[in-house]
Amino acid sequence: MRKTLKNISLVSVGLVAGVLATLQISATAQNSAGPLPLDQLRLMADIFGQIKREYVEPVDDKKLLTEAIKGMVASLDPHSAYLDEKDFKELQEGTRGRFAGLGIEISQEEGLVKVINPIEDTPAFRAGIQPGDLITRIDDKPVRGLPLEQAVKRMRGEPGTKVTLTIYRKSEERTFPISITRAEIRVQSVKTKMLDNNTIGWVRLTSFQERTVADLGRRLNEMAQKNPGLKGIVLDLRNNGGGVLQGAVGVAAAFLPDDSTVVSTNGQVPDAKRVYKATFNNYRLSSLEDDPLKDLPALYKKIPMVVLTNAYSASASEIVAGALQDHHRALIMGKTTFGKGSVQTVRPLTNDTGIKLTIAYYYTPTGKSIQAKGIRPDIPVDQNPEGDPDDALITREIDTERHLHNKQESEEPEMNEREQRRVEELRRLEEENAKKTPEEREKDRRKKPIEFGSADDFMLQQAIAQLDGQPVKRSKSKLETNPPADKPAKAAPA
Repeated sequence: MRKTLKNISLVSVGLVAGVLATLQISATAQNSAGPLPLDQLRLMADIFGQIKREYVEPVDDKKLLTEAIKGMVASLDPHSAYLDEKDFKELQEGTRGRFAGLGIEISQEEGLVKVINPIEDTPAFRAGIQPGDLITRIDDKPVRGLPLEQAVKRMRGEPGTKVTLTIYRKSEERTFPISITRAEIRVQSVKTKMLDNNTIGWVRLTSFQERTVADLGRRLNEMAQKNPGLKGIVLDLRNNGGGVLQGAVGVAAAFLPDDSTVVSTNGQVPDAKRVYKATFNNYRLSSLEDDPLKDLPALYKKIPMVVLTNAYSASASEIVAGALQDHHRALIMGKTTFGKGSVQTVRPLTNDTGIKLTIAYYYTPTGKSIQAKGIRPDIPVDQNPEGDPDDALITREIDTERHLHNKQESEEPEMNEREQRRVEELRRLEEENAKKTPEEREKDRRKKPIEFGSADDFMLQQAIAQLDGQPVKRSKSKLETNPPADKPAKAAPA
């Protein structure tokens, strides 16, 4: 009973940054791949000509060639894409944390649109959209078989206009409509709160944007000044799909000793072979004139720390978690992360188009590739006190079609284990739902998702218990407690 997951491209509706770590490289790739394949190019020209001559109706030249380019780039891996004028503009807006749309990151599964993550404080989040929801209709149009980019265009629109999404929620076995008003969205990437009688600081990162490091530096300074009794930090990366690579380097630098290795990258072009360290030069962006971390109190380099992750923590989030774990700076608590261990660069092609291309694998400070593997928590913990029965059903990088394979170790044992657990969980959920009374089903439907940072946030409460030296309720998930045996990590290639 293998469920094939197709065409997962992790495109944000209004936020193309999605689960990407964007590596900005100024050098242009040199044409070192040898001569062009003339026979294949002639074949492409012949097909183009035949379509123009014989297709049932006239086809616009630009549209035909644009679709050919998109198909060529999209065939490489789930994260490479050709960016037309609208996509290119939205990518630039997304990295600044300001865009128009619904505020969801989506993929495609079995012909339907799947919600990867509703971005906090957006219309989709407030409307109750949940990770894993399947969108079956957009307004009155079915989406089965519709190309993902066409589904995205139907969900986009002017701020203030409405769109109705028909949702199928697996965990509740029901289909229902949700009406959402589109809006111009400004994402607040850094949130903070004091917990446990003002002794533990909660630092929530929703994404990695151009201003994330500056906002983090300001918030951490304020926290230390107002709370002299600060004894621990919880860095919350749950549902954080990533963003700008330099943002991840800067966040890790806030808690690591100066000049510590944060992440290394390796690819074909010379500029893709780099080591990023905890220094201002390595996380500096054009928007930063001065180092926003230069005045951080020294306590942030040594204060006890827990990092919260889940299956939707991806890319830049995994860079931070991997660096803090490898340097034994923090304990990772929660669930295994998404497993996106590749780096994308965005290269302009014209003034308003570009190509988003995977150019490198990234490696944690000890040289471990997490591509299709993810960061495994030191302390596995569920999001709910009763456990997370459907964690095997969550789509990770390893489940996506055309994903890049981990070069250090085989994925087969983990894929087989995940498939077995997926079948078992689907069967168990079906049996449990069949036994529920109408009243119990209605109660499930009315149950709201856990608000991160609230008193009902079970995983956060376990992090506080860990920092207080109290017992922690560990997950009993077989995927977390009995993972396939990992081989020792090889060094990252030079």
